[in-house]
This record gives sequence, C-alpha cells and structure tokens, in this order.
Amino acid sequence: MDKNVDAYISKQKAPQKEICQKLRQILFETFPGIHEEMKWGVPAYDHGKYYFVALKTHVNLGFSLKGLSKEEIALFEGNGKTMRHLKIQTVQEIDKEKTVSLLKLVKEKS
Repeated sequence: MDKNVDAYISKQKAPQKEICQKLRQILFETFPGIHEEMKWGVPAYDHGKYYFVALKTHVNLGFSLKGLSKEEIALFEGNGKTMRHLKIQTVQEIDKEKTVSLLKLVKEKS
C-alpha cells in the first residue's frame, strides 16, 4: 500500500473518505498485490487501469476502456474516450459483486 494514497484518503471528508477506503479494500481483495500509486493526482491501480477520485458530492471509480466492446463500455458512466467510471455517493451504494465483476472484466480485456 502506498503511503501517498493513505494521505489522500485520510484528508477526505465523510462520506468520500469511507467510500475511498471501501473501494481500496475491494481492489486489494480482488487483486492481492495490485500496483498502487498516485497518478493524475489521485489513487491509481495496475498502472492506470483503475482509479478513484473523491469529488465534492461523490467518488468516481474509474476504469480503462482498452479492449472493451461497445456493450461493455455501456456498463460505465461518463463519455471519456479512454476511461469511464461508476459514480458512488454513499458506502451503502457500493455493489461489491458488480464492482468486482467490472474490475475483472477490465483486467481480462486489457
């Protein structure tokens, strides 16, 4: 675990702080030993395949679109050409099963 990511998460306010902690936990449970770093000013994983960013009212969990079909890209929010996201406003909103499924899909296709 990267100490800079620890610092990023610790400075967030609730509920973003708890959402970031939960997403980080899911990433490490899904991919033990995943590479974690600060990239683009936010926590990034697996050399930029995934990221999360705490925003004013929510947290975005971002995913690389590399190798995904149009149908698979439609599973995410946003309209980025290389990255899309899930928008999460509360810890209770996190669907762990769906999140893990999407994490594995992106890992498999990239």
